[in-house]
Amino acid sequence: MIKKIVVILAALASPAFADPAVVQNVKVSKTAGGYTFDVTISHTDTGWDDYADVWRIKDPDGNVLGQRDLAHPHVNEQPFTRSLSGVVIGDGIDSVVIEAHDTVTGWSSSTKTVKLP
Repeated sequence: MIKKIVVILAALASPAFADPAVVQNVKVSKTAGGYTFDVTISHTDTGWDDYADVWRIKDPDGNVLGQRDLAHPHVNEQPFTRSLSGVVIGDGIDSVVIEAHDTVTGWSSSTKTVKLP
């Protein structure tokens, strides 16, 4: 009985020990078709059960302007950079917030605010 309780408690506590995905760097460029974002993420991906699976771009009001889904774990590629092009951002917005998400801890509180060129 005690063994079962320990196993259950360990399973419930494991997300608390998981590392959140972190936005390490953002490069933004403006093109005729919108903005291109090159975002570098770090996360202790361990496989399909725990990996950085998406990052998104939000305006200062919290509206999502673009999202880049990450199709697979990057266990042996850390940190890694992925791009998103053609992001349309309205006039009057001079900065955006980049957020990263992983399959265990969800959206990270560690965000990066970047000025638009």
